[in-house]
Amino acid sequence: MKKYISLSILALSLSFTSCKDFLDKAPDERVELTNVEDVVMLLGTAYSDANYGWMCEISSDNIIDINAPYMATQSSGNEIEVRFNLTSYALMDDEAYRFKPVTTNESDSPASIWESGYKAIAVANHAIAELDRMRGETPIAQTSNAMKGAYAEALLSRAYNHFVLVNIFSHAYRDENLSRQDVGIPYSTSPEDKVHVSYDRENVTTTYQKIQQDLEAGLEYLNESNYKKLKWHFNAKAAHAFAARFYLYKRDYAKVIEHANYVLGDNTTEGRVGLPAMLYDWTKNDDATNATDMAEIWQGPDQANNLLLVATYSRQWRRAVGYRYATAGKALRDIYGHLTSCSRYYWNPCAGVADKFYWDGNSDHGYKSSRICERFEYTDKVAGIGYPHIIRREFTCTELLLERAEAELLGNNDIDGCMEDLIAYEISRYNFSETTKNRYSSGLTLPPTRSAMESWYAPSQAADHSNVRADWNCTQGVSPSFVISASQVTYMNIINEMRRYETAWTGLRFFDLKRLGIPFSHTYGKDAQKFDITAHDPRLAIELPAEVLLSGLETSRPASSASDGNSSEMKPAGAQMSNN
Repeated sequence: MKKYISLSILALSLSFTSCKDFLDKAPDERVELTNVEDVVMLLGTAYSDANYGWMCEISSDNIIDINAPYMATQSSGNEIEVRFNLTSYALMDDEAYRFKPVTTNESDSPASIWESGYKAIAVANHAIAELDRMRGETPIAQTSNAMKGAYAEALLSRAYNHFVLVNIFSHAYRDENLSRQDVGIPYSTSPEDKVHVSYDRENVTTTYQKIQQDLEAGLEYLNESNYKKLKWHFNAKAAHAFAARFYLYKRDYAKVIEHANYVLGDNTTEGRVGLPAMLYDWTKNDDATNATDMAEIWQGPDQANNLLLVATYSRQWRRAVGYRYATAGKALRDIYGHLTSCSRYYWNPCAGVADKFYWDGNSDHGYKSSRICERFEYTDKVAGIGYPHIIRREFTCTELLLERAEAELLGNNDIDGCMEDLIAYEISRYNFSETTKNRYSSGLTLPPTRSAMESWYAPSQAADHSNVRADWNCTQGVSPSFVISASQVTYMNIINEMRRYETAWTGLRFFDLKRLGIPFSHTYGKDAQKFDITAHDPRLAIELPAEVLLSGLETSRPASSASDGNSSEMKPAGAQMSNN
């Protein structure tokens, strides 16, 4: 059933079509696109400026409520039960952590993610319409490289923004039949010039089919000739990394390997020779003395590891430490205490130190990674106000390598190939300086050997090692056809722990919990109220913003009460703030 929804909520209409310089112009100051170069400039705004990292992290097992009793690791190495009495950064965090509909419209909220995602899609749609007008009857394949490249970027941007939105506001893809039962998102493909447009959320299968259609067309027309700053656009490697992630979520493993190989080289022993140069270069971290330095390193286009960078307006860096919801306790140990035969204490695993996480106080009170260091844009330096930005590393070679390892394991049970990729990844986590390595790994064999990894992550170790599962039957809660055999459990345990570390703070852990059916829970408040989440729980689909629901679009949670807490007054998403 189609629903009518205000255009200003679903996809902010651009009544003019031009580059970012004209985005603030009034409708009567319409600017005409006259050539492909104008469209290319416009496409610089076809990327969402909302950061979904915090919303997804606080909805996952990477964040805990430190006002609830939890086991904290002290500098002595002992674990003791503690609880704090801290305020929340915002009401939104209280709601999201308890899987309630978020009632405020602010940075990092579902409303900002939804609105910014559809705004980027609207830009892509306008670009495609203008390119269609310019080429007339000429087939796209026969147009100039510049025009083909513009089509590719618009199609890939449209596909990717829908992909992010469906994985947040809907359930994970299960299979073609089961996902027809799950509500998807509206797939917008046309520029809009009406106040009200008819939209249908359709279903997840249909949404994925349309994403795939745009993705494959974008790959067909791909051309990088338009880009002066390659990594801020859907360049070839970023496009193929997107394809690999899409097909991993869809469980089309042969295509995951095909697209990952385009970026990483063939998944043969000979083809992996060039991998070290593509992965994160930890040695540069020793040159950093503060968070700003680290931001330049982690988020920089000079890192070969970074494939696509997206600038966002976000307060995630501020929310992460010093407030009620934090990465602490077991969550912290599970993310950073991952080094198999290494010490399990969170303050000295080598990769964690090289990551240069930051904390509040000298106890297990909450940590955050330099991966999400904030860049502050001053609008008034004297008053100290402006906008906080975080540059998202949307695709990286290291995360892509782990995707390929998972596809090798689950696609054709290539355990040797899977382990070659996992060992290459593990080696990359120890390429920082010898001084750092010796300080924090004295007496340890680094990196761990294959046999040590297989021993540590074996199902028999589940009782002693918190990140080890005795089986992976949870996937069958997503789909009965999603079966991980007993012989694959050890390797899925390795992949899961490595992915949790690699994707921490990005929000992708939430997507992994959904697509793999991993059960987890949130403990809330001094009374330790539990919120248990299992595979395909309705609460795994983030509820739509209140304005969208009020306009008539279907709830994300048809099996639950989606209206509770949705009556609060909305707040503007773009308000300036001080630099503190």
